[in-house]
Amino acid sequence: MDPINTINPEIINATQGLLSQAEAFVRSLLMGWRLYQVAGILALLLLAWLMRGIVSKWFMGWVRNQEGLQKWQLRWLVTIDRNLTLMLFTTINWATFWVMRQITWPSRSQLFEVSGTIGLLLLFVSFASKLIGNRFLSRVVAWGAGFWVVAVILGFDTGVLSFLDSLAITFGDFRLSALSVIKALIVTGVLVSGARLITKGAVSKIRKNPDISPSMQVLAIKAIQMFLIGGAIFIGLKAVGFDLTGLAVLSGAVGVGLGFGLQKVVSNLVSGIIILLDKSIKPGDVISLGETFGWIESLGARYVSVVTRDGKEYLIPNEDLITGQVVNWSHSDQFVRLDLFFGTSYDDDPHLVRKLAIEAAGRVNRVLKDRPSVCHIVGFGDSSVDYILRFWIKDPTEGLTNIRGNVYLALWDIFKENGVSIPFPQREVKLLSGGQGAKQAAILAGQD
Repeated sequence: MDPINTINPEIINATQGLLSQAEAFVRSLLMGWRLYQVAGILALLLLAWLMRGIVSKWFMGWVRNQEGLQKWQLRWLVTIDRNLTLMLFTTINWATFWVMRQITWPSRSQLFEVSGTIGLLLLFVSFASKLIGNRFLSRVVAWGAGFWVVAVILGFDTGVLSFLDSLAITFGDFRLSALSVIKALIVTGVLVSGARLITKGAVSKIRKNPDISPSMQVLAIKAIQMFLIGGAIFIGLKAVGFDLTGLAVLSGAVGVGLGFGLQKVVSNLVSGIIILLDKSIKPGDVISLGETFGWIESLGARYVSVVTRDGKEYLIPNEDLITGQVVNWSHSDQFVRLDLFFGTSYDDDPHLVRKLAIEAAGRVNRVLKDRPSVCHIVGFGDSSVDYILRFWIKDPTEGLTNIRGNVYLALWDIFKENGVSIPFPQREVKLLSGGQGAKQAAILAGQD
């Protein structure tokens, strides 16, 4: 069987038409002054490429010396550096076109005008595509739109459209071509970019609204993101003719299959929604979960980010926060009561000890003065009278161990100032003299 005969005739016809158009275009460039213009454009492109190394080195050196640049500013500066060759070529090309337009006939600078226009449009496409947050979609839009711009300006749009449309596969009544896929990606990318810009504006207003709680802010932001981006994808696919009704059956079958394998993931997603709705925890809360103590940095769809005092960031699954015992030190308010246990000698006046302990707690800066500290006797130990000192703070995010240490140090200082002793266990051993002692020792040893 001849391999050529197995190819779709539509593809063969589209390819032959595109090749014929390209051949005619190339022949037109080899005639008269057009050939010199092509050579001049290639020379300008080479010059721009050589200049890029010098300009890029100077530009990136200037960027490194700038302080306080935000992330989005650095991203745009890097984009400028990556497009330096095209920017230099476009600038030199338009300067050359202007000079030639002044000294010779317009027909001898026509190609310079065309290449300059292409350069400007490619720069616009490159920078506009960076508004799309997804890197893959950004590149698809940049390459697709750039290729389309060149094809339209050079008059290849009809041939290119026919060729891309001929590259298709058919499933029953459904026909999927390369042209429809590229259109879908470009339209979806543009719509997603618009949805992201709208989302950023809405997020900024939501976060500035003091009447909305932090947890509800997170929930509202995620709902807006899902609605706008999901709607953009749906509209983009429908706009280029994709039939999405068949996805309902497919999504149902896939959902059943994934449901068993992704039980934990789904459980964490549902738990995250419950956490946002019941406001049990919110960004900024100080929590304890097992051995983990820290404050909530952010609420995610699958996990909660908890940052500890030593800089570690724990990603705790949402399910653990729903099913486990969580201590929220700042659920209803920021006030936290801490307890310290200590003991003093039986020779010290307990009334004085209690007074001094309360005074020591008051010397520590973070201990609240409007919520008085208290001290009580909790027992008579073997070596000391045991006390408990209770005091309040309102900034648990600043740490608990350090405030306890400061209060203990204040107790030590004030006890030293007032002659109060902190006892330690002591044991007395008495040896009996004479035979009685030897006899008792033998009895203890089991030798009697």
